[in-house]
Amino acid sequence: MKVFITRKIPESGLDLLRKEFDIKVNPQNRALTKDEIIEGVKGKDGLLCLLTDVIDKDVIYAEPNLKMIASYAVGYDNIDVAAATKCRIPVSNTPGVLTETTAEFAWALLFSVARRIVEGDAFTRAGKFKGWEPLLMLGQDVTNKNLGIIGAGRIGTAFALKSKGFQMKVIYTDEQRNEQLERELGAKKVPLSELLKESDFVSIHVPLMKATHHLIGEKELKMMKKTAILLNTARGPIIDESALIKALKEHWIFGAGLDVYEYEPKIPEELKKLDNVILQPHTGSGTIETRTKMALMVAENLIEGLKGNIPPNCINKEVFLKKTTK
Repeated sequence: MKVFITRKIPESGLDLLRKEFDIKVNPQNRALTKDEIIEGVKGKDGLLCLLTDVIDKDVIYAEPNLKMIASYAVGYDNIDVAAATKCRIPVSNTPGVLTETTAEFAWALLFSVARRIVEGDAFTRAGKFKGWEPLLMLGQDVTNKNLGIIGAGRIGTAFALKSKGFQMKVIYTDEQRNEQLERELGAKKVPLSELLKESDFVSIHVPLMKATHHLIGEKELKMMKKTAILLNTARGPIIDESALIKALKEHWIFGAGLDVYEYEPKIPEELKKLDNVILQPHTGSGTIETRTKMALMVAENLIEGLKGNIPPNCINKEVFLKKTTK
């Protein structure tokens, strides 16, 4: 069987796939265009894609014999899962493996914004540091503050649990009650409006879908404390970026830490010029250990799927139910 891989992943995953299939890897270190993906998938049995790839109907219908789509990511809003299901093509992702890593990264952002780490580094490197000053680079304390979690799934839960050492009051908003957070942290489930008004730090951990697009806009940003910090390691379009820029420029909030962007990889020049926001290149899961585990997981999903088995992390298992009940 033949597999098309839209971009090079760690060798451990590629080695697994080479043992089973004839693989073709995009040799260029860039995201492919949709037309290039369509061309690449022709004549292939499997597709291994990234979150930067748009896998819509055009791609899915381009190869009638396509049997499996394996995504090297947790989120799959870039894939038309309904179209794949209609074609009886299983789709898989890589959940769980990057939970702790992304939660750690969100904490790195929290501390960096609260204590103005990046701003202080630039200040010092520029030769502006002339000695200790009482009012120099004042930031925000973290201990004993209110922590708000938007989305208490795997990553949101892991992020919240790491607050134990800082004696924080944790509140969260989610469709489901999180008994673990309530039991271990005394966390309280509250409406989004209450969370925004009470939190000193707000961290976003919901998937991107119709209901979460622009979940945080001008109205929501104005609810937040002037000393509050907003963090986003989920998906860019969850925040209305133009509203956030206005909020940061006019100091409605203290600052923000972003790893994702509304029109990624494009980042507004206005946002880049602001000192009270830290911008990262979507590296929330970017550790050697985690990216290697993701490569092994995506390979195992693809191998099982192309063998006709249910992949360990199948998103649309109904594909297999339809096959057995046809």
